[in-house]
Amino acid sequence: MFDKLRDWERNRHEYAKAWKEHTGGKVLGYFCTYVPEEILYAAGVLPVRILGSHEPQDVTEPHIFGMFCPFCRDCLAQGLRGRYDYLDGIMIAQSCLHIRQAYTSWEKHRPTEFSYYLCMPHHVQSPRALPYLTEDLAQFKTAVEEWTGATITDGDLDEAIEVYNENRRLLRAVYELRKAAEPPLTGEEAMEMVIAAQMTDKAEHNQELRRILRELPNRQNGRVTGARLMIIGSEDDDTKFMNMVESCGATFVVDEHCTGTRYFWNEVEPRANRLEAIAARYIDRVPCPTKDWVERKRIAHILELAEVWNVDGAVVMQQKFCDPHELDTPAIRKALEEKGVKTLFLEFDVTVPVGQFKVRVEAFLEMLGEEDLFE
Repeated sequence: MFDKLRDWERNRHEYAKAWKEHTGGKVLGYFCTYVPEEILYAAGVLPVRILGSHEPQDVTEPHIFGMFCPFCRDCLAQGLRGRYDYLDGIMIAQSCLHIRQAYTSWEKHRPTEFSYYLCMPHHVQSPRALPYLTEDLAQFKTAVEEWTGATITDGDLDEAIEVYNENRRLLRAVYELRKAAEPPLTGEEAMEMVIAAQMTDKAEHNQELRRILRELPNRQNGRVTGARLMIIGSEDDDTKFMNMVESCGATFVVDEHCTGTRYFWNEVEPRANRLEAIAARYIDRVPCPTKDWVERKRIAHILELAEVWNVDGAVVMQQKFCDPHELDTPAIRKALEEKGVKTLFLEFDVTVPVGQFKVRVEAFLEMLGEEDLFE
């Protein structure tokens, strides 16, 4: 059922190259999910999320600090190795220091015909954030038009917004099915589905999601659900880790990270000014820790997900040296534990040490099982 999405996720470069050859369009790689893809899509550009390969690498040391997170170093390594050489452009929306450095180094050492640094506000709770970002998007739209030679009309933006909103609705609909006592898909399959959404033409991804939603409610996946888990953290696209945990007798039923629900959770709401509507969506979305202040809003959202999806335990992960999430983790674990949701904290590196993690995961699942016996 998920074969095509899995193929797109695993063969992302081949997909983008084939799309480019078939359409003659431009492909842009982006480093952060605060990038307003709708504007790019309206200009006929394919936005592709830049992710790592989870392979050991030794090419980034001259370009980026070794104490920066392994995710940003892995992403930069893919660029330095030429695996994204089909890209016509790269961009970033203001994010953490580490991934910004990966973008800057890539821009310098593997230059593309177009690059853009979008000054996405960190203080999204400020009343000045919306007008600031709206004007910033107007400047970005002009830059994209000059690069592509296309004129982006309100009609183009409306069409792009609807394609992206439909994708968000369809992904939410799949996640709704994971609330069931016996979810019809695994956490690994859900992760492949959402990552594929960040690599492919949304219209094509929507078509595949519609097919899946027709078949998924009646699917019997032939496995015991076991402990219902949630995974929380920074960037996480480790399908091998998800597979390992679920092979131990558990199922991930929901997630909260930037390659999962944070990417698609809210829609663009209609406004007369389309750029303002897009800006409002990115300001109001479930925040990354770099933008979750003065009031911490993300924790309440995490607690709601845990309750609604009937979570037994949560795996709280972070990329090693990830400062924003490192600051968030203690508060998140405390809030979950106070609600009776046990947590397991794991620190990820470029490659997942499955053996070491497996021992800790098995002990965590055993603890959850023992608690169930006494309830």
